Amino acid sequence: MPGSAPEPPPSGENGGLRLPRLFAIGPPSVRLQGARVFLRPPERGDWQEWAELRGASRDFLVPWEPAWTSDALSRAAYRRRLGRYALDWRTDQGYSFFIFRVEDGALVGGIGLSNLRRGVAECASLGYWIGARFARRGYMTEALGLTLDFAFQNLRLHRVEAACLPTNVASRGLLGKVGFREEGYARKYLLIDGKWQDHVLFAMLREEWRRG
Repeated sequence: MPGSAPEPPPSGENGGLRLPRLFAIGPPSVRLQGARVFLRPPERGDWQEWAELRGASRDFLVPWEPAWTSDALSRAAYRRRLGRYALDWRTDQGYSFFIFRVEDGALVGGIGLSNLRRGVAECASLGYWIGARFARRGYMTEALGLTLDFAFQNLRLHRVEAACLPTNVASRGLLGKVGFREEGYARKYLLIDGKWQDHVLFAMLREEWRRG
C-alpha cells in the first residue's frame, strides 16, 4: 500500500481515541457520540436488526445503491460484510459504522469512509444509507458531522469526497447542508441499481470543516 498512516492524535470529544495502523482481529471498540445518534462499528449481533431494517427499506434504498444480490440480507452475506469491514480497518482502507438512535438504541442506518488513499492524497470516499422510516429526521446530518470529525481529527485526512446521482435531491441537499462543495459531474461514474450512472461529485477539505 503506498504512503503511510500517521498515528492520529487523540480526540477529546470521543474518549481520547487513538487508532493504530493495524488491528489484530477486527475493528476496535470505538463509539462516536452525538446528541441524538451514536456511531460504532458493526457487530455480529446486529445482523437481525440490520436485515429487518434493510428489508423494510428495500424500495427506498435500491435506486441509490449497487444492485442487491439474491442473498443480500442473509446471515452469511452479513458475515462476509463484517470480514471485509474488519480487513479494511486493519489495513487502513476503510472505516464503517452503524448509526444508532440514542434514546432507544435503535439502528437507523450506516455510514463509512472507503477507498482511503494515503501519502500525497490523504483522502477518502464517503458513503451512507438510512432506513426509510428514519429518513428526514436529522439523524444523518448528525451522523455526517461525527464521521467528518473522525475523518479530519482522528484519521488526519486532508479531503473527503462524496458522489450522488443527479436525481437524488435529498442527498445533494444533505451534502450541501453540512458544507460539501460541488466540484463536477462524472459520466457513468458508478454501477448503481444495475446501470452505469452519472454522478455529481462533492468534496470537503479539512480546513473547511467547522463544527457548529
